[in-house]
Amino acid sequence: MSAAAHREAEGQQRWDDACRAAAVLALDPLGCGGASVRSGPGAVRRRWLSLLETLLAPEVPLRPVPLHASQASLVGGLDISRTLASGTRVVERGLLASEHTQVLVLSMAERWSDAAVIPITRALDTHEGLLERDGSSLRFRACIGVIALDEGLEDDERPPAALLERLGIQLRLPESVAPSEAESIDTVRAKLLAARSRLRRRAQDPDLIERLARLAEALGIRSIRALLSAARVARCSAALDARLTPDQSDVSFAARLVFAPRATRLPQESGAAEDQEPESPAPDESRDAQPPSADSREQGALEESVVAAARAAIPANLLDSGAGVPRPRRRPSTTSGAGAAQRASQRGRQIGSVAGSPAQGARLDLLATLTAAAPWQRIRKRDLPAAGVVCISRRDFRVRRFEQKSPCTTIFAVDASGSQALHRLAEAKGAVELLLRECYVRRDRVALLAFRGTGAQVLLAPTRSLVRARRCLASLPGGGGTPLAQGIEMAAQLAESLRRGGDTPSLVLLTDGRANITRQGKPDRAQARADTHAAAGRLRRLALATVVVDTSLRPSAEAEAMAQLAGARYVPLPHASAEAIAQVAGAVAAGARR
Repeated sequence: MSAAAHREAEGQQRWDDACRAAAVLALDPLGCGGASVRSGPGAVRRRWLSLLETLLAPEVPLRPVPLHASQASLVGGLDISRTLASGTRVVERGLLASEHTQVLVLSMAERWSDAAVIPITRALDTHEGLLERDGSSLRFRACIGVIALDEGLEDDERPPAALLERLGIQLRLPESVAPSEAESIDTVRAKLLAARSRLRRRAQDPDLIERLARLAEALGIRSIRALLSAARVARCSAALDARLTPDQSDVSFAARLVFAPRATRLPQESGAAEDQEPESPAPDESRDAQPPSADSREQGALEESVVAAARAAIPANLLDSGAGVPRPRRRPSTTSGAGAAQRASQRGRQIGSVAGSPAQGARLDLLATLTAAAPWQRIRKRDLPAAGVVCISRRDFRVRRFEQKSPCTTIFAVDASGSQALHRLAEAKGAVELLLRECYVRRDRVALLAFRGTGAQVLLAPTRSLVRARRCLASLPGGGGTPLAQGIEMAAQLAESLRRGGDTPSLVLLTDGRANITRQGKPDRAQARADTHAAAGRLRRLALATVVVDTSLRPSAEAEAMAQLAGARYVPLPHASAEAIAQVAGAVAAGARR
């Protein structure tokens, strides 16, 4: 089979599984919890959502939830206008509060924060919500299923782990599908009507959980939620095909959609087990040993086929994310200010309100102020009959709290000494230029300093100008001694000044680690090594995100020891090109900023 035919067959298999998953979700949205659908916006995703909406029962609505949905819109809060008019507390329920089943569609779920999905995960766990806002405390029913639309372009862009843990099914839609469905809509609707009654009177299958538990163990899955979700999906699949107990196809379907995306290791193949020499049985055991029965052989064949189905559904790069050096993002984020989050009083993203006075330069949150004053209106109007329409006291004032990302500045410290110029200065320049381009795309600032001869010099102050950085880098000369201690100290001083100004600095140090010039600018290899270790200790105390790229011909013990003292990531690249240096250094620096 050609590669194109293989991709087409794989895409058709994904779409068939997605169509059956839509039927399973329509059959039991509460029991399955929901699904994570990894696909970009387009015709395929719209087609799948339309299919799900068509198959859902008429009384089960499909409600979209935008990315920036507030906690009040999800959980609820005080109805300020009615509370002010009546003088009594009037609670308005949010989107989660519903006596009837509903399915929520979370847009761009990979950008939801862990805190934002807390009310949703609670509703998925207990089928009830908790309103604790504005002095109100109320429990309510929350019968929801969740469809999380995952539009992440990279493997590390995923919805919050707490949400994925509770969604039974995880789908990856194909890029394109054939125009025909696996089954007609009318046929699936008829199956759903019969399956709903069959699911309520399903027979108990005590072996199902045991079989799924063995499969989960083979795939390295430790979550009990995944095991229960797989059992529920298998039972729903069996009910769709007019069976009371799941068979091999149902278990394989559940393994592909529930277990395969959560796998942490590949299952051991049967051939590997057969290669191991079996232990000789004891004399007493050999007499009592019986040949395997036909039922046990059939059960083993079924389990092997299910394991093979799960193994085939595991993405090729799923298990590679934790091995070796972290992989860089192919498309860096273009969001300005990707540094650490800092509290602010005037600008940024609002993260709430606190009691305070707007006279101190803070911005008044009028809605929160009215919300705090609303429950006291009847008492205040009774005590102050001449008061106005709304009585607001000093303790009701609420001021806005903001959070903004600090700007990032990457400091490049380049060893331009004679040994470096002889070996790797050209590669180091190329790597720095590639890293400068990535920083420019992220709208980060860059600074460039070089150390050679008897001292260090800041060649380029923090800037966003890629042209200036490239011009400065091209004119960087090489030769002379290696004043490594002075280069580290100058980088530390620059990082401290940037941090005091509100920036988030990071350091990329490219050197071979062979210091031979002291802090005073004199040639003394032993003292230079001691000065370098002292300067590295200062970097550790600063807790500066640092990566040391060893650019010598062979891994240098001096560079590795200096990196350990500085608390930095050491990357020996003796035979790497400029692209490899930029790839590893960029990935480590980006990970340190996060």
